[in-house]
Amino acid sequence: MATTADIRTGLIIKLDNSLYSVVEFGQNKTARAAAKVWAKLKGVDNSRSIEHTWNSGDTIYPVRVEKKAFQFLYQDDSGYNFMDNETFEQIALPESMIDAPQFLKEGQEVGVSINTETEQPMSVELPDKIVVKVTYSEPGLKGDTATRTLKPATVETGATVNVPLFVNEGELIRVNTKNGDYIERVKE
Repeated sequence: MATTADIRTGLIIKLDNSLYSVVEFGQNKTARAAAKVWAKLKGVDNSRSIEHTWNSGDTIYPVRVEKKAFQFLYQDDSGYNFMDNETFEQIALPESMIDAPQFLKEGQEVGVSINTETEQPMSVELPDKIVVKVTYSEPGLKGDTATRTLKPATVETGATVNVPLFVNEGELIRVNTKNGDYIERVKE
């Protein structure tokens, strides 16, 4: 049995028959009352975000999660299709389970979190940084480099990323998948 002392960021717990991931947590101690433990929770199997408070030492119910390597194959009417890199088993998941679906490209390796109790996939995480090719971008104006001016560019996955003026069509760039920001140009 786990208690509130075991709470940590990223832990997935069962609360009111739903699964939640701990985003942030802390303790409130007062001189007269017992210590309380609070946590900001993000729904794994729903789209809710809540805050919850426990008395210090209360029992919590963590869920064991395993992260497996999968490869993105394609998207169709059934959803996004992935293949397990070890067993070659294929699964189709809805877009809501993927953290940055706009940056998925065929053949890309992703991490799928699987609930070990039910063997059900819970979420799909892309790598923090990926390299993509710019497929469309307006040409930058010469001499307009004094400020950090950005322009929209469309990448091979169809997503739009704001890039510096010197980035041209056909170049490879590194993008942060968590916030969609341009990081750097990549040499071929």
